[in-house]
Amino acid sequence: MWNWIMPHWAFITWLANGDSIRVFKMTKKDDGSSTFKAAAEDFPQKHKAPILNIGIAETGKFIMSASTDTSIHIWDLKGEVLASINTNQMTNSYAAISPCGRFVASCGFTPDVKVWEVCFGKGGEFKEVTRAFDLKGHSAGVHAFAFSNDSHRMATVSKDGTWKLWNTNVEYKKQQDPYLLRTVPCASSEGSLVAMSPDGRVVAISEGSNIAMYNAASGELEEEMHGVHNEEITDLRFDNTGRFLVCSGNKAIRVFHNAPGYRAAIKDMQDMLKKAQNEAMKQRLQQQIKEAQSALDTVLAAPAN
Repeated sequence: MWNWIMPHWAFITWLANGDSIRVFKMTKKDDGSSTFKAAAEDFPQKHKAPILNIGIAETGKFIMSASTDTSIHIWDLKGEVLASINTNQMTNSYAAISPCGRFVASCGFTPDVKVWEVCFGKGGEFKEVTRAFDLKGHSAGVHAFAFSNDSHRMATVSKDGTWKLWNTNVEYKKQQDPYLLRTVPCASSEGSLVAMSPDGRVVAISEGSNIAMYNAASGELEEEMHGVHNEEITDLRFDNTGRFLVCSGNKAIRVFHNAPGYRAAIKDMQDMLKKAQNEAMKQRLQQQIKEAQSALDTVLAAPAN
């Protein structure tokens, strides 16, 4: 298990054999080339159960580690624990940092997702971890969740056989709760994962070795891919551009074109075109639709490997 610390050109790993967290930093060699060198010491072993997820804030300000019990630790980049969270979910099934780097969220045995804000001062000093909001509405435990790139949307998948879409762009400091936008039936099982495209237009759900892709706006099933791996899918996410869906399993990585994303973008632009009053805007949208349709046609014409 690993993740990047992009602002510092480093990456963090969880080493299963030693049950330890280790940071590798990029260094320059004498010949001008680069290499990665492990930090002098591993992070201290603070978890009492196996680590489930690790993550790095996009801001580079903190690292998160979550274990299979109910603990989450917030670390600085030197391996000092800034704060510890007890999720009170009996067990954790998934945890992650939001793409904006402000929030840490977890889900587990209980039918909700809990979200905290990791707060820093104007000078960059750590202040506190405070509860932001909860996603409540499933009738059974939540397997996993995902954020859109701006953290204004979240998707969740549950043991109750549904995935839900939420509007999380709320004033939670004024006690405003997230809005449930949509509930969609889906196949799910222990270990199911969910991914949301960066623009929030597509939701992908894994179930065993299968993947289903949905239009987030309508909830319609767009694509189904069966037997993607010989074993259960272990990770599922979109790339930063939203053009590709990537999954891993049985020591292999598979990459798929996000065709539903192209279709959703075309539909959105067609709706905008109907409402456009300005001729220049109409021409711009028509050109963008043409380009998106051409890209989709190329994707659909490409032979499957």
